[in-house]
Amino acid sequence: MVAASATPPDGVRAAHQGGILEGVNPVHYDSKNPIIVFIIQAGIIIIFCRLLQCPLSKIRQPTVIAEIIGGILLGPSVLGRIPGFSNAIFPEESIPTLSLAANLGLVLFLFLVGLEVDLRLLLKNWKISLSVGAAGMAIPFGLGCAVAYGLYHEFREDAGLEPISFGTYMLFVGVAMAITAFPVLCRILTELKLLGSEVGLVVLSAGVGNDVVGWILLALCVALVNAGSGIVALYVLLTAIAYILFLVYAIRPIFLRILRKSGSIQNGPTQSMVALTILLVFASAFFTGIIGVHPIFGAFLVGLICPHDGGFAIKLTEKIEDLVAVFFLPLYFALSGLSTNIGLLDSGITWAYVIAVIVIAFVGKFVGGAIAARLCKMVWRESFTVGVLMSCKGLVELIVLVGNTVPENLAFHANISQNIGLQAKILSTRTFTIFVVMALATTFATTPLTTAFYPPWYQKKLAAWKRGEIDWDGNTLGQDTHSIDSDAIATDKHDASDIRRLLVYLRLESLPSLFTFISLLGGEKSDTIISRVHPSKADANNQGDQDETWPLIKKRPLQVHGLRMLGLTERLSSVMKESEIEDVSTRDPVVNSFHSFGQLNNLSTSGDVEIVPEGSYAHTLAHSASEQGTDMVLLPWSESGSLSETATTTVEHSRERMLENGPHTLFLASFLNQAPCHAAVFVNNNITSLAQREQEPLSPIKSRQSLRSTHGVPSQSLAPRAHHIFFPFFGGLDDRIALRFVLRLARKSNVTATILFVDVEPNSEPAVTDAERTQTNASGKEDAVHLPTTPSHETIEQERSFFTAMKDSLPSDLSPRVVFSTISTTEPLHTIYQHAQSEVGQAPKSSGDLIVLGRGRENGINFRTEMPRLLSTVAQMSHPGTDVGHVLGDVAHVFIATAIKASLLIIQARKD
Repeated sequence: MVAASATPPDGVRAAHQGGILEGVNPVHYDSKNPIIVFIIQAGIIIIFCRLLQCPLSKIRQPTVIAEIIGGILLGPSVLGRIPGFSNAIFPEESIPTLSLAANLGLVLFLFLVGLEVDLRLLLKNWKISLSVGAAGMAIPFGLGCAVAYGLYHEFREDAGLEPISFGTYMLFVGVAMAITAFPVLCRILTELKLLGSEVGLVVLSAGVGNDVVGWILLALCVALVNAGSGIVALYVLLTAIAYILFLVYAIRPIFLRILRKSGSIQNGPTQSMVALTILLVFASAFFTGIIGVHPIFGAFLVGLICPHDGGFAIKLTEKIEDLVAVFFLPLYFALSGLSTNIGLLDSGITWAYVIAVIVIAFVGKFVGGAIAARLCKMVWRESFTVGVLMSCKGLVELIVLVGNTVPENLAFHANISQNIGLQAKILSTRTFTIFVVMALATTFATTPLTTAFYPPWYQKKLAAWKRGEIDWDGNTLGQDTHSIDSDAIATDKHDASDIRRLLVYLRLESLPSLFTFISLLGGEKSDTIISRVHPSKADANNQGDQDETWPLIKKRPLQVHGLRMLGLTERLSSVMKESEIEDVSTRDPVVNSFHSFGQLNNLSTSGDVEIVPEGSYAHTLAHSASEQGTDMVLLPWSESGSLSETATTTVEHSRERMLENGPHTLFLASFLNQAPCHAAVFVNNNITSLAQREQEPLSPIKSRQSLRSTHGVPSQSLAPRAHHIFFPFFGGLDDRIALRFVLRLARKSNVTATILFVDVEPNSEPAVTDAERTQTNASGKEDAVHLPTTPSHETIEQERSFFTAMKDSLPSDLSPRVVFSTISTTEPLHTIYQHAQSEVGQAPKSSGDLIVLGRGRENGINFRTEMPRLLSTVAQMSHPGTDVGHVLGDVAHVFIATAIKASLLIIQARKD
């Protein structure tokens, strides 16, 4: 292939338009058409970073590690050693274009960093933030100044450096040592689920102050470097301070007024407000750049003045973060990789400084943060964790370094992207490489060291100790040392026949059916009519009588806590939501709807939002249930078959999709294996508070298409609202708890129930081997959903005695609505299927019927040969995923496959 460019040769009026078809080399750089080479460079950089992130994410390392390593691999340390690689992929003439895009992305990223900093957190926790932040900066700054003396005198003769005073050099190295990577810190805290802990609060508060002070010091450093004299540096500093005051007291109030007037704070930024904000970012970056401070400082300041009210900062971040994180930042780190050459670390003294810089950077932060945290009355392991977290460098470290470094082979590009720091040439390539290795080492070590100092088991022990439940050795304290809430929980646990505390996993798609089902557990609404009198027309006596007319609540209402879990992603906005979780929970429409529902149904409700990785959903739900002393957890089966609430499916395929093997099935299986209390899985099939309405028939229109529409059709009356429950009782702990729960549901006057004791005749199925008794469920762990042994006569008698006792103790007010019956059979699946067909779906105007089942882990019934026969004759839909039977049990498997006209509730008893 001929090495030609798109520039027209002599005698040719226009450039070649055929491209490679005319023999043009696409890798050859053309200053008039740089886009082709830029696309090649950007594609290689992004692919490298994404490929490296895959294995590093498995060991819980932040994305910045992959981006730094990717830049090093593309630089002279690795791929740059291949003859012709740098000249072909990163020719010197193309660096200005690449640098321009990278620094544009850097400006936007620093704006996002400013958005992430919530100054409200700093103000709320100013005392501990000031102490930990100050100590975490002072000690490493001092140690950095000390090591700067050796670095200055050892490497100041390296090629490409300009003469610079030791004072300025010392200030720069001290700042590089003292600053903490706030974005990386937030990501690590979120990954380790520490944002909601005391350690996370302390580190986050100190990180905010550290970040703000660090960037101010960096601006001072750059001003001193670029100033020709001390008086000029003073003018630059005073101008920067005046500009900050101008932004805070002049620009911010006007900006907030415009945002409120446009509704952007309440409803999220409009496109016009996004444009206004970006223009403000670039204007601020322009001003700080022309006064002698780096443009990124101006972008950071605009991020700081943006409001966090109404989630505006989070919603604005969502608009621009992906382009910055996926495209622009990897370009910036590729440039840093071009300035990094591991091969220059070729002497003993150089490696001695590498080790010294790493030790000083870590020890300074660790000691300063740990001592300050200890003085704030944190225990030692908490203090050590604070010190480790404050030591991460990563992204911010490289921004400080790269802005003041120029690679030797690119020294002639002193005017690249208006970067004044590049002209300063404070660090040589060798010194810069030392600091890059330090940034990698300290950031890489943060996650494993934090896990070692502050493991989950220690977090649980420390929390129990702080609540006064155990002593420091782990021994349980006496009942009198428990809090009032603990006493209430212990008292309620004695009443195993009732559900006092219910934890509900809230999903947006399942809210209507969940509300209808939970309403069956609420108390009856009072019929007392309260006559109110206007306060101005009532005297004191009448007012007193009026107050006494309020009905008294004779029974403590059911306490229902809703937990909504949102997936934690790599996006910065996701981390911001976790750091502002209280505000997110307050604004969340699902949680607010849940509160309103509870007030209308005599339920004591509360709700939270958790933002965790999808793989941690089961652990998070189990931990919440354990912390709150929950009696039962209610989990809706996903109607889309996915954990994500944004997944959609067509009506025709919704039923099949929700029963396929998928992430939601794995989540349920994992939770059921570790559930600390009773658990119930709700599979909705048109249960609703409204009477069922038949679908309107298709009607032709002028376009000759037949459409079905319910537009403008009013909902039918709520009058019927009747529900019928069918419960086949086989025996076992799951079925016993399920029976009690059915009687709890039957307390509602609009609920009827049929409870059928299925007396399975002994030896109806052949015995099985021990190997067949244990099966593996969807989560890969052993479980006993199927224990296909024939129940003994003694077991059947025990279950019959329990069933009879529950029947005889039935309250008189439930007798008209609850029917107990018994049937003996050798084919239990066929029998209960036939009974279910005659029990449910018989009242078209009802609000939906319900079949309650025990998960059947210990009932000893073998359905191994009967189930295939039944499914082959009556199944009305494609076979559910194999994991469905393992998670919900064989009986539920049959009802799902046969598309029974009722919702299902599968109950698993607490594992004692």
